[in-house]
Amino acid sequence: MPRSGVGGARYAEPVPEDPAANTPVPWWILGDDEREPGIVLATPLLRGASGLGAGSAVNPAADAAAPLRIALAELPAFVAERERAGQTRWVWSDTAHWYPRLLDAGVRVARCHDLRLCHAILARSERVADPAELRAAAEWDAVAAPPPPRPLESEPPALFELGAEARTPAGTDAVPHDATAARAEFLRQRAASAAAPRLRTLLAAESAGALIAVEMSAAGLPWDTAEHERILESQLGPRPALGAKPERMLALAEEVRAALGDPSAHLDSPPKLVPALRRAGIDVASTSQWELAEHEHPAIPPLLAYKKLGRLLTANGWSWIEEWVRDGRYRPVYVPGGVPTGRWASSGGGALQIPRQLRPVLRADPGWRLVTADVSQLEPRVLAATAGDRALAAAARGTDLYAGIVRSGAVSTRDEAKFAVLGAMYGATTGESGRLAPRLRKSYPRAMALVDRAASTGEQGGQVSTLLGRTSPRPDAAWADTQARASLPGATATDEARARSSAREFGRFTRNFVVQGTAAEWALAWLASLRSRLAALPAATTAPPASASGPLFASRAHLVFFLHDEVIVHTPAEHAELVADAVRAAAADAAQLLFPGAPVDFPLDLAIVERASAK
Repeated sequence: MPRSGVGGARYAEPVPEDPAANTPVPWWILGDDEREPGIVLATPLLRGASGLGAGSAVNPAADAAAPLRIALAELPAFVAERERAGQTRWVWSDTAHWYPRLLDAGVRVARCHDLRLCHAILARSERVADPAELRAAAEWDAVAAPPPPRPLESEPPALFELGAEARTPAGTDAVPHDATAARAEFLRQRAASAAAPRLRTLLAAESAGALIAVEMSAAGLPWDTAEHERILESQLGPRPALGAKPERMLALAEEVRAALGDPSAHLDSPPKLVPALRRAGIDVASTSQWELAEHEHPAIPPLLAYKKLGRLLTANGWSWIEEWVRDGRYRPVYVPGGVPTGRWASSGGGALQIPRQLRPVLRADPGWRLVTADVSQLEPRVLAATAGDRALAAAARGTDLYAGIVRSGAVSTRDEAKFAVLGAMYGATTGESGRLAPRLRKSYPRAMALVDRAASTGEQGGQVSTLLGRTSPRPDAAWADTQARASLPGATATDEARARSSAREFGRFTRNFVVQGTAAEWALAWLASLRSRLAALPAATTAPPASASGPLFASRAHLVFFLHDEVIVHTPAEHAELVADAVRAAAADAAQLLFPGAPVDFPLDLAIVERASAK
């Protein structure tokens, strides 16, 4: 099958593997002793090596050193002592398995290498010359639990994210935790990445993300339960009895039934509601809001309103508060690398799907502030930088990218610019996006060539890679079977049409993979740099402790939220400006790490607030 990396011009020499890896870092492998539960084995490895696979000689003596045996209760003190002694990188099976017990004891880890997450990257990456040994170590494969069935009436998810917010991480028992297995896998990973500096950067960033995910769950997102309940009552009415519908939903349901002329219409069952809609002259195949919105009928507005309130009740209603919020903190479970492009998912609580109307519920503790920041039009800017498209970079410089495209003369309005760029990244070939695509190809040939080339590779069943080396999955067996049937003698027109459709669909997947995946890498680099910069800030001297955030974060600025291109930091008010500077500096670090010398800026919409905005 064909394979394609990310093409385009380069502005400088390849990035180094990990900024922190330029300083000699001792490695320690942690593993459980299965023979004696409660005992941890710690194996020193490659003391003085400059980083994973950095080309330093293997030290057989260190590799063969007898492991230290440590009682589990003594592990936090052991780790804390070595963290105080200087830079250390901990190699362990799964950050979600090891790190929470350290955080509970008030011990922060500066660096780690997450074998489970790194295995998932290396076993698939086309930058690995010979991945056979890694792929043979199937015990390290991350097996995510399947998402629960998605209700038929729900809106279609974003590309790549079908069920992403409902997945669970690979269980902490899904990979080996003993030191022998960890050491063997680490050596395999070191050999596999030895000649790939960009890939080593990705492994370091992915592992840093794993630490951040656990820390954010531990600290929690400051949450105003009283405000949440006020919003629910304003939208839904008073809290109903257990199992009953809120009064606003009941009123809307009666309005829908009256408009349909069907007093028994079942609004919560799509298989039963679709026939009722058709009997009323509304010809639909599903009850998705997108399909319903295409029809004009008195039943449609109240039905859409009913569905919207139903989603609020189910996803973030009173039962959700009781399950996910405690001590003034919302504590979701994040899943780094939870979707193929490297974007995060969540395994509980819907952290990545908090509706805008609930944003005011995010409120800093007394004497503290929230520093919120998101990157304007991250993916188009990443496309410009990755492709080396100076014309697109110029359109984005210091301004709104879509307005810059209008000024360049490529299109007439900002809406046209947005339709055209999103269509180019997501493979829209019809409607307004399809009509505008030729103009983009003329004005921004490098950017369009990059995504077009990725789409062509996918249509042929090939794989593509991000800037740092995360590689897309192959199409599944059903896809291959569809293509094969279309090429057989006697293939029908239906077979051929189905094959063309599935090829285009996978091409849209690979088209966006190179952009969304590289944007996810930029965001990981931003997070990792910001985490280090926040750790260097002093503790609060005037703000009252944020005790609900735990012992590590009660007096220090800390990350509490991340969503693709947005971060929120909870900080003592006295350090809010320092944190804002750190957020900006970390964004500059990420740009320099991934795109050194590129004439592309990544402007932030940044605010220092007591309560998040619902904008």
